[in-house]
Order: sequence, then C-alpha cells, then structure tokens
Amino acid sequence: MKLKVAYWVVTGLVSLSASVSAFLYLSAAPNMVLAFEHLGYPDYFRNMLGIAKLLGVVALWAPVPRTLREWAYAGFVIDFIAAAVSHIAMGDPVGTAVAPIVVLTLALTSHQLWHRLSAGVEATPVAHPVGA
Repeated sequence: MKLKVAYWVVTGLVSLSASVSAFLYLSAAPNMVLAFEHLGYPDYFRNMLGIAKLLGVVALWAPVPRTLREWAYAGFVIDFIAAAVSHIAMGDPVGTAVAPIVVLTLALTSHQLWHRLSAGVEATPVAHPVGA
C-alpha cells in the first residue's frame, strides 16, 4: 500500500510539473517565450516540447502498453537533463538548473516505483475459471 501511495504522489508531482510547463509553453507565456529565445531554441521547439510533455503525462496515467510508458519516462529524462544542461551552458545561475534536476529525480523515482509495482502485480497468480 505504501509503495502505491508513494508511486502516485511522485508520479503526480512529475505530471504536475510537466503539465504546467506544457501549458506555459503552448500558451506562449511571455516569460517562456523569452526563456526559449535566451536558450537559443526556435519558437517551434517550444510548441513541440509542450505537446510532447502533454503526451508524456497521458502515457504515465493512461492504460498504455508498457513500451509506450517506458518511452514517456525516457523522454522526460532527456528533457529534464537537457533543460539543466541548457541553463548551465548559457551561464544562467545554478539555481535555474536545480528545478529540472529535482523533477528528474522525481521522474526516476516514479519509474523505479512503477517497476516495483509492476513486478508485484505480475508475480501475483491470476485466478482462472474452472474449465478455462
């Protein structure tokens, strides 16, 4: 039970972070547009990343094939690492790289908890009706 609660809380935090940033990217919030310009990324990348983040959140919550969920986690890991590296490469204060690293840690934790829960579910014998 504790494992499930931990998984849902951590996954919820990752999803909230990704959803809020996706909303800000797609709504062309002035601070986000300026941030992408500062980092040297084209405007279309902001929109593409916003859509990808929303699709990733859906993949974490919807009953999707295991491989699709793994790709969502991989995409989030790449995104959060790239965000931290981008800020550091542009000479931004170290604090701007902390948030993506924190969410990266949460995403990795969510992934590991998901695997533990999946292993527990898969290890449970399935009851078959008589004669099946």
